[in-house]
Amino acid sequence: MKIATTRDEALALDAQDPLAHARAQFKLPDNVTYLVGHSLGPPHSAALEKLNHCATDSWAKGLVGSWNSAGWFDLAAKLGGKLSGLIGAHPDEVMVTDTVSVNLFKLAASALPLTQGKRQICVDAEEFPTDQYIAEAFADLTGVACRRVKPGEDFDALSDGGIYIKSAVNYRSGERVDMKAYEAKAREADALLLWDLSHATGVINLDMKAAGAKLATGCTYKYLNGGPGAPSFLYAEKNLLPKLHTPLPGWMGHAAPFEFNGQYVPREDAARFASGTPPILSLSALEGALEAFDDIDMKALDAKAGALGDLCIARAEEIGLKVISPREASKRGGHVSLKVKNGYPVTRALHAQGFQSDFRSPDTIRFGFSPLYLRYVDVWDLMEALKEILDTKSWDAPEFHARSKVT
Repeated sequence: MKIATTRDEALALDAQDPLAHARAQFKLPDNVTYLVGHSLGPPHSAALEKLNHCATDSWAKGLVGSWNSAGWFDLAAKLGGKLSGLIGAHPDEVMVTDTVSVNLFKLAASALPLTQGKRQICVDAEEFPTDQYIAEAFADLTGVACRRVKPGEDFDALSDGGIYIKSAVNYRSGERVDMKAYEAKAREADALLLWDLSHATGVINLDMKAAGAKLATGCTYKYLNGGPGAPSFLYAEKNLLPKLHTPLPGWMGHAAPFEFNGQYVPREDAARFASGTPPILSLSALEGALEAFDDIDMKALDAKAGALGDLCIARAEEIGLKVISPREASKRGGHVSLKVKNGYPVTRALHAQGFQSDFRSPDTIRFGFSPLYLRYVDVWDLMEALKEILDTKSWDAPEFHARSKVT
């Protein structure tokens, strides 16, 4: 797709956008361009409706009976089935449960006995902190080695066997991983990759089957727009599932929970990983949020995310900014990261003009391009505002230097 070189050309691209209809389904404040969907997606109208109905009708009127009448008991598994279509998996291979941190631990513990080679858990040295914390704590508890993998050493680590935690899209740079190539290397060494799909699901065209992926987890509050604190999901390939034994067996994951058997017998599907009572209010919001993808071609979604990022990168290079994200859209996820001196006050100056983005220490500004509600003209106007802020140094006002707790 041609990259717009004027605002009118950006508007023309919006007029031809096959995903343009989706924007009206989201509830966003007036005069806000929301570029932080890679951290917290905005509310979808159906999510708010489902949440309100669950609270004021199912809970307030149905009370405990809503576990049956409102389908609460099966909701997490049902949403796992729906979410499976967004990652190229079978419905019984995906379960919505717990958090990314908990699921990383559960899957690692389940996978370790199935690996060959060194008893180790590997994680990128530049991986999202949660993944590194879990890897190190898991190693401490199990007595295996924790290897922090430096750039360029990925395949060497896989060749040694064990478990490797890897993000499909890097949280800082937005770099997209060739999952198929990594899985091929893992098979050679009887290693198991544990994918973190948090910055990938809902913005790129994932296909776990085509990649040969066996295990994964990810959050639902970013590009899936499930709401703050929305539960995570996990994926386990169906042929591997019978061999996986969760270290946190929960009543909800029992094959026959209402027999109240003292011995744990896991369900046959991914629901065996359910550990506790599901957060029904959050699940109800997620149920509505996933409706946003009902008529969406994920290849078209992926293509638009890439095109929005291409426009941002082209304008950033005109301004003279350093881009740390891959230039090629096929190698990039849904966000673009720029190195900007005085990046924090610059993000606050952008925010004051209605452009919400985020900052990652020491000098990175990230723009998340969710294709469902962002337009090409939004990216054009963002970069015009950024250029004006840098040219005039308006970012250097005292109020923009005051640090917030969340950046």
